Amino acid sequence: MPSVPGLRSPYDKVGRLMYFGRMLDKIRLYARGALPADYHTNLGKAFDGRCCNFLRVSYDELKTCVLSTPMPDDTSVLAWVEARGGARSDEDCEIWNGFMMKRGWRDPAAEILVKRIAESALHGAPIMTMFDYLDFDEGRDPVAARRWEA
Repeated sequence: MPSVPGLRSPYDKVGRLMYFGRMLDKIRLYARGALPADYHTNLGKAFDGRCCNFLRVSYDELKTCVLSTPMPDDTSVLAWVEARGGARSDEDCEIWNGFMMKRGWRDPAAEILVKRIAESALHGAPIMTMFDYLDFDEGRDPVAARRWEA
């Protein structure tokens, strides 16, 4: 998959949360018709679904909030989410980020990760997790940038 302008790395944080900003980007890009078709199947599912479950909001309600007029910024959306589903503690966020950024490394998603690496012909890249895969597949090098430390 080539780079998708306006789609940030899953490692990028909004507030204390990894992945959340990427999900917001996908919602906005899809609404504008700018999200490649390869991404459509998993909208609201997979990592999006896990994130919404963690935040205790439905994907459809989140999508409505994100696309409201005027469109709120990421911080406002996060505040809306916390008002609806409750704020998460620092420890909750640390566990969430740790789980998400290691997904695919020695867990049930490892088999899927191997398959995706093969499909994308990324055999030589230092991919250890699904986040790494997403970044490399979209033309970013999270290892060189040490994105998990940002």
